Amino acid sequence: MSEYAGHLSYGTHGAYGVCGRRPGPARPVLLCVHGAAAVLACGSLGVTLWHGIDDRGTALAFGVLVAVGELARWSGEREAAPLGAAAALAYALLGESAGRAAQHGVAQTVAVVTAASLLGSVPHIALGHGRACDHLARRVLTVGFAALCFQPLHDDVPLAATRPGPYCAVLAMALLAVTVLCDAVLAAALARARTRWPFGPLLRDELRATRGIGSVVCASGAVMSLAVGVVGLWALPVFSLPLLLTQLSFRRYAAVRATYRQTIASLARATEIAGCTPAGHAHRVAALSRAVGRELGLTEPELTVLEYAALMHDIGQLSLLDPVPSGATASLDAEQQRRIALLGGAVVRQTGVDAEVAVVVERQADPYREQPVSARIVRVVNAYEEMTRDAGPGGPLAALEKLRLATARDYQPEVVESLARVLAHGGATDGYGPNARSEAGHGWVTHG
Repeated sequence: MSEYAGHLSYGTHGAYGVCGRRPGPARPVLLCVHGAAAVLACGSLGVTLWHGIDDRGTALAFGVLVAVGELARWSGEREAAPLGAAAALAYALLGESAGRAAQHGVAQTVAVVTAASLLGSVPHIALGHGRACDHLARRVLTVGFAALCFQPLHDDVPLAATRPGPYCAVLAMALLAVTVLCDAVLAAALARARTRWPFGPLLRDELRATRGIGSVVCASGAVMSLAVGVVGLWALPVFSLPLLLTQLSFRRYAAVRATYRQTIASLARATEIAGCTPAGHAHRVAALSRAVGRELGLTEPELTVLEYAALMHDIGQLSLLDPVPSGATASLDAEQQRRIALLGGAVVRQTGVDAEVAVVVERQADPYREQPVSARIVRVVNAYEEMTRDAGPGGPLAALEKLRLATARDYQPEVVESLARVLAHGGATDGYGPNARSEAGHGWVTHG
């Protein structure tokens, strides 16, 4: 769910687009979200300081738990802090503590979670991990939403007679479901504002993530709040241990994924070491292909297959007796391209990589109408990269014009136009550094 070391640079026709400069983010969305979170946080802190903290022991216990969860957070494909997220949710949904009614209100809930999150995020901010402002904004807004919805309903007098019964559990789970949806929309909107990727696929990725650790975080937050209502604060360490173990498991899983990606990157460099392709060609094609795939609305699993196929699309050249000059396969005739593609697919299958990756590599030389979408993208991006490799300042525009003229026979028009939009918006934003995918959204409820 870390990647290659270092971000890619594309000169005048890559990461900074045809215009040579990457456009800024969609500031209205960022200003609205960050402004709303700042107003809510400052207002809650002010109200809490003015009226004082109620039930200080409970506030301190949950605050420490949120801060510890933030300290244990790590940045990978998604920023993961399940303990901090579950503790913040539990405090927002806390109606009773050891059989007595909880005294904290919505303002104190937001104030405690904000202060604890800021405290736990200090090391991450100092080290420049992830986007702290987006993370904290989502945390504040979602906690405020959950508390504002739960506490007035929980304190409703006609329904008080049913407590502690199924009412609290049903109410908590219903609010969690709505909170997950709101947070996913918020995370996708922020990612859309920063990356200009389509909103729909971003939202689907966020919702898909809730089926994994997100469901564990939500269930743990609800159960934690109910357990504290019955046995008191001693329930917190009991339910914190499983979340810490879960976080450790995901950290190890992320390390395995990183090793797998680095292995594929090493295989992709084999053509460069052998002198078949220029240095960095496979990585440039992979990054730009992923950006085009994201713009076309591919899901995260599809983007992964696309990226791996783009990295290994030239590996069939290792089987050639005479290397292609500069590795420019786009200029070869169809028969030679098909032979290289088939040889590449055979090599990929021997490496144990997903069979879908081998299919994309094998289909590079097929007519584009018969190719899967991933193969069409790699074909267009590879041709563009080869055309602009040694071109001057006007090379990107000339290359796009050549691709457009060849759409009737060689390239899918929609992919070519998507490439043009990606370049106009700043090129590839999916690099290979440790925070390469942090802009793609990392929902608060799911990963904290």
